[in-house]
Amino acid sequence: MAKFVFGMNLSLDGYVDHDAFAPDPVLFHHWTGQVRGLAGSLYGRRIYEVMRYWDEDHPEWSAEDRAFADAWRRQPKWVVSRSLTSVGPNAALVSDDIEARIRRLKAEPVGEIDVAGPELAQSLGEWGLIDEYRLYFHPVVLGRGKPFFAGPRPPLRLVASDRIGGEVIRLTCAPA
Repeated sequence: MAKFVFGMNLSLDGYVDHDAFAPDPVLFHHWTGQVRGLAGSLYGRRIYEVMRYWDEDHPEWSAEDRAFADAWRRQPKWVVSRSLTSVGPNAALVSDDIEARIRRLKAEPVGEIDVAGPELAQSLGEWGLIDEYRLYFHPVVLGRGKPFFAGPRPPLRLVASDRIGGEVIRLTCAPA
């Protein structure tokens, strides 16, 4: 059975915004290793469209950027969307019978599957499918935006905490 993990960078006040802050080199390297170790990723439409950036090479990329892109391209991806009609390489569209298809996905692969997108994570949490939450707190206060927890806050218990890079604290929590 797969382990579903929802983890994202967020501000101290709980908002996710890829344009408001970026990982330092140590955290970026951490994310590359994280992606390499995944059995796959389950994306909501909006975050998948942001991540499609990694499908095409860019001349200004560093070696570390290329390493992340290579890891991202290799992993299987499932994209939950009722509005998309197609998805990119190494990705499958999940647009109907979503809960049943995701439950089958959780039952099939062995390993960790990243859940990406607050709304998708909310649905999976309500269905009892999130095994772990990883909150990567940056020392930034946004005051507005898309919250990490898109709906009711699930009861959680702290499993671990650690510092990654110069300024990020990761809290790892499991459903209580």
